[in-house]
Amino acid sequence: MDRGLRLLHLVADASGGLTVTEAANQLGIGRAAVYRLVSALTGHGMLRRDGDGRLRLGAGLLHLARRAQPLLAEGALPALRRLAEQAGATAHLTVVEGGEGVALAVVEPSWTSFHVAYRAGARHPLDRGAAGRAILAGRAGVAELVSSSGELQAGAYGVAAPVLGVPGLEASVGVVALAPLDVDTIGPQVQAAARAITTALS
Repeated sequence: MDRGLRLLHLVADASGGLTVTEAANQLGIGRAAVYRLVSALTGHGMLRRDGDGRLRLGAGLLHLARRAQPLLAEGALPALRRLAEQAGATAHLTVVEGGEGVALAVVEPSWTSFHVAYRAGARHPLDRGAAGRAILAGRAGVAELVSSSGELQAGAYGVAAPVLGVPGLEASVGVVALAPLDVDTIGPQVQAAARAITTALS
């Protein structure tokens, strides 16, 4: 089982896919053992072979990911509720799906007269908006705050930080508001929420 999981991680990290030989070399096992792993994993839809015979992730992983998303959202909700109430802004957990950022969980503050209505399931490019750019910073191992102004919607302001340290998860936590956000005040709250979500999901 350990070898199968390691193989899935290797294929996930190889943007161009892997040959059986490459997988065998990286795992330090024989090609016959890799063929057995590939056979079992393709049978469950976790791996597939492309036209060149290279190993790629299979659609079965998407099914597992969709089943896991409600658990991720549930684990993040306490931190998001605290953040929304502290900041007086709509808080959200954004994850990567299909190369885009997807708002997985959204919490609106209870005490403000006006706030951003941000729909769970909303998608956007990773290179636009604080949430997506925070995820890209996380990919580079940088735990810095990212702010944005009007990148996804005119008149909307965002502050986000990557959620780091959860294996297999690319995500950010942030807030979005209708007025400029004081990063010096809101930033530590966002970073504290990111750390709390890491703890909850680890």
